Amino acid sequence: MRDPIGHRAADKPALYGALSRELNALLTGEPDLVANAANAAAAIYHALPDINWAGFYYLRGAELVLGPFQGRPACVRIALGKGVCGTAAAERRSVLVPNVDAFPGHIACDAASRSELVVPLFTGDTLVGVLDLDSPVLARFDEADRTGCESIARMLVRHIA
Repeated sequence: MRDPIGHRAADKPALYGALSRELNALLTGEPDLVANAANAAAAIYHALPDINWAGFYYLRGAELVLGPFQGRPACVRIALGKGVCGTAAAERRSVLVPNVDAFPGHIACDAASRSELVVPLFTGDTLVGVLDLDSPVLARFDEADRTGCESIARMLVRHIA
């Protein structure tokens, strides 16, 4: 599904609300966490415009390990505190990067990526991983995207963690 609404800031709450409802309906009733994460990554990738990577990293010890995704092959392991994903996990907060070239220690898995949004995934107070979105467009993500993805992440953990 391509974004039928557009990605103007005013439309983003509606887009993310519709995506959240679609994902919840798609994943409800399926107990397999890998299957659900794979379907979630595909749905997000195809719903959001100007995205070249959407997927999950799961916390395993002191590193994030690649989970289901859509896009080009990715880094398999990321240490906590390294890159955008590792920083979001270590600081337990969403990290929005308008220009990845300006982010100290950015890990370039895909040279085409220009901006990134990473949202931590929690089950209660326990960090289980991150949702990672990359775009080939500078400043693709804004606060409406962060808010929308944080809302989706809260719903998704019931199905993928």
